[in-house]
Amino acid sequence: MLAMPVSPSPASTSSQEDACKPPPRNCYRLVMLGSARVGKTAIVARFLFNKFEESYTPTIEDFHRKLYRIRGEVHQLDLLDTSGNHPFPAMRRLSFLTGDLFVVVFSMDCRESFEEAIRLREAILETKVSATQSATKSRRAHYSLKVPMVIVGNKCDKDVKTVTVEEAEQYCVSQDECCIFVEVSAKRNYHVDELFYQLFVVAGLPLEMAPNHHRKVPLTFGSPTMLPPSQPRHKATLSIKRRLSDACGVVAPNVRRPSIRTDLMIMRTKTCSLAAGNENNTPGSRITLRTGRTESRKACSIQ
Repeated sequence: MLAMPVSPSPASTSSQEDACKPPPRNCYRLVMLGSARVGKTAIVARFLFNKFEESYTPTIEDFHRKLYRIRGEVHQLDLLDTSGNHPFPAMRRLSFLTGDLFVVVFSMDCRESFEEAIRLREAILETKVSATQSATKSRRAHYSLKVPMVIVGNKCDKDVKTVTVEEAEQYCVSQDECCIFVEVSAKRNYHVDELFYQLFVVAGLPLEMAPNHHRKVPLTFGSPTMLPPSQPRHKATLSIKRRLSDACGVVAPNVRRPSIRTDLMIMRTKTCSLAAGNENNTPGSRITLRTGRTESRKACSIQ
């Protein structure tokens, strides 16, 4: 008589699902910003799926999620790909307030998009500072507020450029150590991995989250979990190279964007967190900075 396969019990399935739920401290939101037609969605496609589409379709707003298991912990990266036309200013402001780290894209062959990238960076900082001041009922300027951000010059493969690398680098150097410039080409897949690696460095996030620093896990439909189980405890004694090879990630399918109500709750929580950190510091103090775990460079703490 053939033995019938035993399906997992509801209790074990629930336990597996809970094991794949990241703690709140390991949940981050990355916001992609920039003018229309600069390649924001193309960069996202390279980051998540390593593919490039020649055809252009205007983005209204796309929401993606990637889950990682790194050194036994689950991390969640939500990625908001915004419209370059800003049809809803209130939604754009909400994206500033709920975002933890930002990629601001311009095209190397379009000077207007570079100037828009500068305006976007200033708007992000002004919005977060204003919200922090409102939360603390104080008009004192929070000079110490720093936000992990990469200014990205896309389409560097173009023959004619109206923005130079030196100019973009000089702008970022004039800002703070949490604002860096990376030149990329989503079409040629040039420096896209470096872009996200540098972003995770300044944000103080696990560097295994960068595209080429973890194993891609194929999605198994019908499975109660998307990530494989964590490695046994004795794996901690392995070499750094082997431990890094155990890092894995998977793009979650059919993820629904959080509701406006949820985003407002997230905004309130993050604003209060920023305000609590700033209240105990004097203007000019580096309250949002901490030393990165794996790099000597300073990293901006995500609030």
